[in-house]
This record gives sequence, C-alpha cells and structure tokens, in this order.
Amino acid sequence: MTIAIVGGGIAGLCLALNLHRRGIDCRVYERVPLVKELGVGITLLPHAMREFQALGIDKELEALGIENLESCFYNRFGQLIYKEPRGRYAGYALPEVGIHRGRLHLTLYKAAVEQLGAERIVLDHRCTGVTQDDDGVDVHFETGGGNQTVRASAVIACDGINSAIRRQLYPDDQLAFAGINTWRGVTRRKPILTGRSYIRVGSIHTGKMVIYPIGNDVDGDGNQLINWMAEIQGDKLIKNDWNESGRIEDFYHIYKDWTFDWLDVAAMIRDSDMVLEYPMVDKDPLNQWTFGRITLAGDAAHPMYPRGSNGSAQSAIDARTLADCLAAGPDVPSALKAYEDARLGPTSNVVLTNRSNPPDFINIKVEELVGDKPFDDLDRYITQAELRKMSDDYKNVAGFALPVSR
Repeated sequence: MTIAIVGGGIAGLCLALNLHRRGIDCRVYERVPLVKELGVGITLLPHAMREFQALGIDKELEALGIENLESCFYNRFGQLIYKEPRGRYAGYALPEVGIHRGRLHLTLYKAAVEQLGAERIVLDHRCTGVTQDDDGVDVHFETGGGNQTVRASAVIACDGINSAIRRQLYPDDQLAFAGINTWRGVTRRKPILTGRSYIRVGSIHTGKMVIYPIGNDVDGDGNQLINWMAEIQGDKLIKNDWNESGRIEDFYHIYKDWTFDWLDVAAMIRDSDMVLEYPMVDKDPLNQWTFGRITLAGDAAHPMYPRGSNGSAQSAIDARTLADCLAAGPDVPSALKAYEDARLGPTSNVVLTNRSNPPDFINIKVEELVGDKPFDDLDRYITQAELRKMSDDYKNVAGFALPVSR
C-alpha cells in the first residue's frame, strides 16, 4: 500500500506522521517550492494537543507557544461578561496553547522530514487532477520541471479550502460567505491581563476583537507577540481579499474609541507589525467525501469558520482516524469509507455550529439582552451559570468537553 497525500499543511503532515507510525508507506506532495513560516496566530485546544502528543511533538509546541490560563469575554465597553479557566487550569490533562501558525507548520514539516525522509516530502508539485481504476489512482501534477503522474493505492486530498481534488469531485462547489470580513495582525507589547489570557471583545454586529499572546519576551524587553483578529458583519455581501495586506483605515474607525483600563485596542492596532485581511468563509457540509480510492481530509473536507479554534484539531483527528482505518483494512476503499463514516457527521456538526452558535455567541447574546450598552448588573439579564452552559455546549459539539478522550 502506498498513499499519496496531496497537500503539506497541518492535515497532510499529520496524516503522513500517523501513517508512518503504522508502517504504511506514503508520500506528501506540496505545491510550494519552499516551506516558510507564514501566517499569524492559532490556538491549539486540548484535543488538538492530544493528537500532537501522540505524534511526539506536544512538548516542542508548548515550548514554542504560550499556555493559556483563561478565556475572557468582554463587551465593547470593556466590561467583563464571563471568564473560565482553560486547558490544564480547567482540569484537562493537556494544555491549551497559543502559537504562531508558521511555527506549528514548521514543527510538523521538520518532524515529517526526519521521520519519513526528505524524499517522501515532495515540494513544488501542484495537483491538477486524479484518475482511478480498480487497482489504484493516478495523481497528476504540474512541477517546476514540467508534468508528472504518480501511481498510488489511494490519494488523500489535504490541499485546503481551495482543493483541486474537491473541485474535480464537485465542480460547482463554492465558498460560503455571509458578509463577515476579518483583519488579522500581530503587535509587540506588554502582556495583557494575565499574559496568558484568550480574550474576546464585542460582537460581529458592532465590531469584535479576538486577542491572545503567541510568543513571550520577543525583544528581550518583556514584550509579548500579541495576535489579534478584527471581525465585522457587513450590510453588503462584499468580500475582502484573501490573505492580502490589509489597510487599517478599512476597519480602524470601528475600534478607535476602544480604550479600556486594561487595554488600548486602538493603539494595539496602530502598533501592529503587519495587517492581513481575509473574508470569513467556509463551505456547506458535503454528503460524501470518499469516491473509491479518493477521499478528502482537513480543510479540503470541512472548511469551517475560524471561530472556536477548532480547525487544526479537526484536521489532526481526521489524520489519526484515517490512518487507523487504513491500518485496520480490510481493503483501501473500505478503509476510506470507514473513515468517512467516522468523521463526516461530527465535522459537519462543527461547521454548522461555528456558523450559528460559536463560543462568541456569549457576546452576541449579552449584547442583545442588554441592548448594546454598558450594564450595571449582568445577572439581571443572564446568569453566569447560563453563560457557562453556552460555553460547555460548544465544547460538547467540538469534541473537547471533559474528559478529553478518543
């Protein structure tokens, strides 16, 4: 059995490492000619860290990032709505870690090169399509030197939200955009609150910020690298560009007066090292991922809104589940179908929940109840127990309610 993995992101590299540990031959084909440290922040929840622990890289990731102590929800007037402990501080066996996405990716890449060998992590290969018969799959690539076709027992599409293989299987597949645009940045500044706080401020209706640290003492002067994301629901369905340099003037007016006694949000935006813009998009869940010897995984299978810090965890769980199914057999098509049966339902549920009831629904609900104004006594509108239940409901859907188990 030889498995061709199209895409060398989080899902593809996790799958390669899992297959290698089970003695299954595989190769990863990645379109970029050079793997670099790109992107901004990402949060690894305990169920993601469980998967990385099984791959032997959890300690390295923890050392590269910051362990979160708490999750805090504020309204846009800087008032605390709700907070709860996170990771080990909430009773999990593993931490919740904020980290630079590029550091996570490079850690996985280096582990794959070391364990599988550099010859099995093939760069500069852009997939243009696949064809299959009863005995195997031909995977077609454009490379820096021309065209190449690779024969494999199965092909796993881990090539992200714009997957070429998913597009071949579903030619009319479209991104789903509901009018929420986002801007992301990183700022070097003194720690906020505990220095290990994951913070949500405001709502997408009036302006929302997600803020958390992803690096300690980045300049020798005690400053952290703070990851932030601004989100706003527009009144028109006009998407901003994808992963392009953003302009502060396009969104700064929403946050210019957000000056709290615990954080000057406007100054944090102005002092950012960089700003990138993204539309908040996902895709409608599919009814089928597996077609004979071809299947989808990670963002190619279930792209979801980045609300709830769940994308990396679901990709890593896909990888482990798929590797287990291939190891169990009895044949490749049956194994791929068993993987789909195990993962399609749960991930579809997360995609839909991230649209309708993500963790920041707490902020939205309070804004609606109070009337988008400062409150004197929040318990008059909603209790802390009710807010805690909303948080716990999301954990149940996402698969990391205590206890974290497989």
